Amino acid sequence: MNNSVIIKTKDLVKVYPMGQHDLVALDHVNLVFQKGEFAGVVGPSGSGKTTLLNIIGSLDTPSDGSAVVLDRNVETLSNKEAAKLRNQHIGFIFQTFNLFPVYSVFENVEFPLLLQRMSSAARKKAVYDSLEWVHLADRAKSKPAQLSGGQSQRVAIARAIVKKPEVVLADEPTANLDAENSHHIMKTMVQLNEELGTTFVFSTHDEKVMRYLRRKISLIDGKVAKDEVISKKRGKST
Repeated sequence: MNNSVIIKTKDLVKVYPMGQHDLVALDHVNLVFQKGEFAGVVGPSGSGKTTLLNIIGSLDTPSDGSAVVLDRNVETLSNKEAAKLRNQHIGFIFQTFNLFPVYSVFENVEFPLLLQRMSSAARKKAVYDSLEWVHLADRAKSKPAQLSGGQSQRVAIARAIVKKPEVVLADEPTANLDAENSHHIMKTMVQLNEELGTTFVFSTHDEKVMRYLRRKISLIDGKVAKDEVISKKRGKST
């Protein structure tokens, strides 16, 4: 695979058995993502957006076809190999934040690093660097219950990028946020994309997210209906 290509799907199919009738979530999806893209998979609920992100993130496997992520064929990975790919190279941001309520902000962000061989001092520096990126270093000792929705999502972003992954997958990251917080979150992710060169792939039907995308892939009934490149100037305005 070309060095600048980090994700490639070929005739990707995902079928879920549903009694007498199968549900086709993805229907021969062919996509290529280059390093450093800021792209979104858009479409209505049930169009296959989350399924596509789950397969790219090695949380699920195809029924047919292939998904190659960072030169690894997702469909051939063992559970251990898939976990290693996620732990070392992919960050996840979910709409429900998925923070551990009993742990502090620092501990929530630190968690992905505990799965890697890293000294305590190196982990501390990485966590505070990540919290600085999202302007929450002063809340390191706080618990999630003490944060606003926007702050909680910024913690989730810090956790996703603390290991400086090649890919960040964001599934409806602004769904539970108001307009002001949504724009702040998106501007933060644009900045991280530009500073770290991280590839961002979103799943969304939120217009507030779409205005920041530099590529928009429309899924309808599991098929790619449209794939368009958007001017990089888009989303600069508030």
